[in-house]
Amino acid sequence: MKSLAKGRLIGVGTGPGDPELLTLKAVRALGEADVVAHFAKRGNKSNARAIVETHVRPTWIELPLLYPVTTEIDRENNDYREQITSFYEESVQTIANHLENGRTVAVLSEGDPLFYGSYMHLHVRLSQRYDTEVIPGITAMSGCWSQTGIPIVQGDDVLSVLPGTMSEFELARRLADTDAAVIMKVGRNLPKIRSALDAAGKLADAIYVERATMTNTTSMRLADKGDDDAPYFAIVLVPGWRQKP
Repeated sequence: MKSLAKGRLIGVGTGPGDPELLTLKAVRALGEADVVAHFAKRGNKSNARAIVETHVRPTWIELPLLYPVTTEIDRENNDYREQITSFYEESVQTIANHLENGRTVAVLSEGDPLFYGSYMHLHVRLSQRYDTEVIPGITAMSGCWSQTGIPIVQGDDVLSVLPGTMSEFELARRLADTDAAVIMKVGRNLPKIRSALDAAGKLADAIYVERATMTNTTSMRLADKGDDDAPYFAIVLVPGWRQKP
């Protein structure tokens, strides 16, 4: 049962990058917020915060949540798990302090808050104690296939969403057993992803999209990409719909 605490927590999906893809509901939430929290790698600017730049209010209490580690340590490493768990616990306590003081806290999340989003780690720890609202956002994968104009699935096609952090064997196995796929978390995993697609016989169909909907976006057939350099904000699409007219 939720407490009678006065504060309210809002997970705000900011969409894939283009500020014009913010929903009206997200903009409304930003106008209601007393505190706006946003995730970023230590030493870097928050992408979600950049998306809402034109909606910044001088009355906000801004709360940067800075990851202690990102890709420096393997995510299966105990040190990584301990540091990231401690980070989320500290973030929860900081946000709870604001909620206990009756403030409305909006936590910005790139894409959708409950789809591979850091916000969910706060949500599961706080939603049973405080009034909570989650505002969905346009996902990065939707931004990718809309930007490239590629129909991804239709009819009875099966779509698989795969993290590029999986093993090459597992990626290839799942790619071979689906009609269409979206591969997230590309970054330094691109060589492995390329090899898994080749093993599954789907490299020729794969489309590489970098920073979808942002001003510096680019896209191409993955087979035509001459290097394995890729930012975190990159996705590989494997379209279905084999019987296109």
